[in-house]
Amino acid sequence: MLQRFKDRKEAGRLLAMRLQTLAARDDVVVLALPRGGVPVAHEVAAALRAPLDVMVVRKLGAPYDEELAVGALGPTGLRVLNHALLEDLAVPPRALDQIVAQEQRELERRERLYRHGRPALDLRGKIVLLVDDGIATGATMRVAVATAREAGARRIVVVAPVMAREAYFVLRPKADEVCTLQIPKEFRAVGEFYADFAQESDAHVVELLSEPAGRTAS
Repeated sequence: MLQRFKDRKEAGRLLAMRLQTLAARDDVVVLALPRGGVPVAHEVAAALRAPLDVMVVRKLGAPYDEELAVGALGPTGLRVLNHALLEDLAVPPRALDQIVAQEQRELERRERLYRHGRPALDLRGKIVLLVDDGIATGATMRVAVATAREAGARRIVVVAPVMAREAYFVLRPKADEVCTLQIPKEFRAVGEFYADFAQESDAHVVELLSEPAGRTAS
């Protein structure tokens, strides 16, 4: 049966109930994929009393359809590409380079805005919860997992209220654990699982990240 969440905050609180075994541990950090993942992660971090940060990743959209992900870009320059889709769409290398350059600029803008000069949390030896408001293709989450792994995370948990079946099967072998509330048989868009799916603003993201959602990382 289709479960609709009131909003991202409610989805975050429901996820936190599933993750209570990780509460109040010194080795747990919560990383949100902005923008939509931030209010979800904020609730998770508050409930688990864990530090909250962002993992800024960018989807690489197809040249004539930005919503169609041909890959994703991570904060350290790490890329995940769907080579089969790129070949099917006949995307020339030069066009892909332009898309990457554009998304790199936006990624850097968001890093500066959201962090205000704060360094990223040290993930070495940590249990890292990567949180989004929903996962359709899994492209951005794949690069988030790879980035966290590269940064030395000891255990990676992908966390989302809802995800497409195909995305689950892509992410399950790459992460150490996947925590979700539903994997529907039919999946068209993340927004259909929310009563309120208003776009998050940069200002609200900055506000949530500045609040003491959980605890300060040691």
